[in-house]
Amino acid sequence: MPSHLPSSFSKPFLKVFHILEAVLLTAITLATVVAMVNEFIHVFVNRNIQLTDILLMFIYLEILAMVQQFVAHGKIPVRYPLYIAIMAIARYITLGMKELDGTFIIWLSLAAFVLAAATVLIRIGHHYWPYEEPEEPGKKQSDD
Repeated sequence: MPSHLPSSFSKPFLKVFHILEAVLLTAITLATVVAMVNEFIHVFVNRNIQLTDILLMFIYLEILAMVQQFVAHGKIPVRYPLYIAIMAIARYITLGMKELDGTFIIWLSLAAFVLAAATVLIRIGHHYWPYEEPEEPGKKQSDD
């Protein structure tokens, strides 16, 4: 649906928005890389790698994948935040296994299962009902 705003307003606004978007994506990428380097330094200094460290690195990797998808395609598949949430829950359970109540661990596990099931349903939905690419204006469809 086209905007009803005058072109003289929307073009500069969109330009500022795209610049702000690029700055924020750069900041997110740099912050994630710095956090990954800090995690590697922590593991190297302690000479001990734990499951929680690996899960945290996977979270950082998924954040970088989200930024890459956004830069490459202009959108983020909803699966990526779901993957991050699943990893965060797994890390939370792993970190606090001794202190957490058994019932709370079951609820967290159920939450991770629901997120995983949602991911599977989204993948199945994309397989059976894929998004159709919008037709470009002025371009005729060819009968190949």
